[in-house]
Amino acid sequence: MTTTTEQLSATTLLRFATAGSVDDGKSTLVGRLLHDSKSVLEDQLEAVERVSQDRGQDTPDLALLTDGLRAEREQGITIDVAYRYFATARRRFILADTPGHVQYTRNMVTGASTADLAVVLVDARNGVIEQTRRHAAVAALLRVPHVVLAVNKMDLVGYRETVFAKIAEEFTAYASELGVPEITAIPISALAGDNVVEPSANMDWYGGPTVLEHLETVPVSHDLTACPARFPVQYVIRPQTAEHPDYRGYAGQIASGVLRVGEAVTVLPSGRTSTIEGIDALGESVDIAWAPQSVTVRLKDDIDISRGDLIAPSASAPATTQDVVATVCHVADQPLAVGARVLIKHTTRTVKAIVKEIPSRLTLDDLSQHPAPGQLVANDIGRVVVRTAEPLALDAYADSRRTGSFLLIDPADGTTLAAGMAGESFASQARTTVQADEEGWDF
Repeated sequence: MTTTTEQLSATTLLRFATAGSVDDGKSTLVGRLLHDSKSVLEDQLEAVERVSQDRGQDTPDLALLTDGLRAEREQGITIDVAYRYFATARRRFILADTPGHVQYTRNMVTGASTADLAVVLVDARNGVIEQTRRHAAVAALLRVPHVVLAVNKMDLVGYRETVFAKIAEEFTAYASELGVPEITAIPISALAGDNVVEPSANMDWYGGPTVLEHLETVPVSHDLTACPARFPVQYVIRPQTAEHPDYRGYAGQIASGVLRVGEAVTVLPSGRTSTIEGIDALGESVDIAWAPQSVTVRLKDDIDISRGDLIAPSASAPATTQDVVATVCHVADQPLAVGARVLIKHTTRTVKAIVKEIPSRLTLDDLSQHPAPGQLVANDIGRVVVRTAEPLALDAYADSRRTGSFLLIDPADGTTLAAGMAGESFASQARTTVQADEEGWDF
């Protein structure tokens, strides 16, 4: 008989994030998923029942399963990203329950940055609102391949099909314009459990999957080997011992693709070339390694390589640039202004940079671009042009979410300022000429 561990190891992993406006029922939906899929420990459920009774509630408040912060429970809102891990017989899940408040949109960026699917909740009574559009825009910018529109609180609108159809049509049109590749709309009641894990007896007009059924069956591809190989160097290993007097290895995690012994590679940003002489994984020499394995690569030639350099096959090496054009979501409380001196962290490389231009800020109401805003404030999404002190080997974010992303950091205190996605966003952008900055860090 196959053990549970063996069964789970044979299933796929789905990373997904929930998003929605305040009181749309995100935490209740997550709690219902955990409860009805029997993924809640008995002592956890007893604690929730006890707190619910103390509040005078007749039934357990399932939102308490995810709202762990004291302030969250007191206010009845989600403030920080809550990660939950659960599994069914068909799939394992890593869930990021993200906040709904406008001032916590940056937290959604954190939760959705690695997600394969985003569940966007909408209150059936309110329909698509600005925050719904904001969450759809973030999902599109982060290239989340699957989006589920969960129209919640259908019990409060009499389970009417016309209400659901109108909301689904409006959201689908908006998200499609953003370039979201797949949108699935599901009418639910998280509080009553309709169409969350079990099909609803109150909406016989709906013939689609429940939320859990869709999560279990949506196709997920983690085939990082299909992309060109990228190996950011994290550490240089030089033991210089009697046993290994001349050993020089470059350790790190393969971000994408496949590396093979004997393959010609280029080291960036220097552009020096060599050949892979050996690959060490878990103390053993191997002929081939693939993402996301952590390995040590040995090259035929002694090249000056340090942390932050990128090793890639010469046939598919990325171009280097000192002019980074990207879309960013500003996550810091302090504004990001033209002329700001920042650090840009890309994979294992961190270099000085200057914000040379902020061509536009996205207006979520109609997806128009507000030109030359001068600065971005917390939760703004906009285009930036950043000049770096040293070349970076970035891929377009549309091609690689791992090597096309970066962070802008305040050099004074290490605060993360913005999360960036290199290349074109969902809206077409025209880059204007960048004027030289004569003071400070001019690269």
